[in-house]
Amino acid sequence: MNLTTQESPIISAVIPAHNESQGITEAIKKIAGILSACESAWEIIIVDDGSNDQTYQKICQLSEAEPRIKGIALSRNFGKEAAMLAGLEYAKGEAVIILDADLQHPPGFIPEMIDKWRSGAQIVHAVKLSRQEDSLVKKASAYCINQLISSLGGINVNNSSDFKLLDKEIVEIIVHRLPERERFFRGLTSWLGFSEAYIYFDVASRQGDESKWSFWSLLELSITALTSFTSLPLRIVTFLGFVTLILGFFVAGDTIMSSMKGQAVSGFATIIICLLLIGSFIMISLGIIGEYIAKIYEEVKARPHYLIKARVGIADRKLL
Repeated sequence: MNLTTQESPIISAVIPAHNESQGITEAIKKIAGILSACESAWEIIIVDDGSNDQTYQKICQLSEAEPRIKGIALSRNFGKEAAMLAGLEYAKGEAVIILDADLQHPPGFIPEMIDKWRSGAQIVHAVKLSRQEDSLVKKASAYCINQLISSLGGINVNNSSDFKLLDKEIVEIIVHRLPERERFFRGLTSWLGFSEAYIYFDVASRQGDESKWSFWSLLELSITALTSFTSLPLRIVTFLGFVTLILGFFVAGDTIMSSMKGQAVSGFATIIICLLLIGSFIMISLGIIGEYIAKIYEEVKARPHYLIKARVGIADRKLL
């Protein structure tokens, strides 16, 4: 396929990868085969997010065999959000598809996504129908986190994924007009608006070893999502203050009534409970405020989202 073909737009596939050496060769060959059948010039950009295995070496081998496969190696593990941003920065396609290197985002849906894009959709969201391999605990925690983000953040991320197609205009907005350091890609694409379309998929079996995502990494991502899209948690501090005030009035009223009746003022246990509640409210409030201060601190430092140590198949160097 000639990449300089004028009749068809270039389709870029951006694939973040971290320690994916076991299955990346098979995955990329499968994705390339599907792209070749779409009758459009294409490129694949694989972003090695600081892997400590042979992932980048495998990428170089793939690029040597097929020049349309390109690679970027980040200097360390900056996280998936930064890796996706790096891929978007270098993508040249009129449409950019983001999917995982472990084939849990089924590449067989790529033609359908392209069809919806050609029909006018600027963002094509892939929504999960089921996750058969996840444990009950992981499913429950993911559901609770998604519900929390959707209800408090005002964006719909229920069963959402990073598996998306973005029009070139959307990519330009994400890369150049959204300068924030702490990013939540799923939320940003939902927040943008524009014309959207949806496809639905069952999460496929993972290619290679076990998932790199843990409960704590998901929790950290959910905190980033909440602090990036809503200040509502800060209002919880005010709410807790009013609860404490009401509790104080109740205890004071009880004390006054006991004194007026000539009864000995008692309630040692009540005082202890009140102190524990107030202490808990204060610590929770400080924690919420601390999360926002931490995000402000990261934004003010304005460090680069990522640093690149090597590239293959990409001539120019861009740094974001």
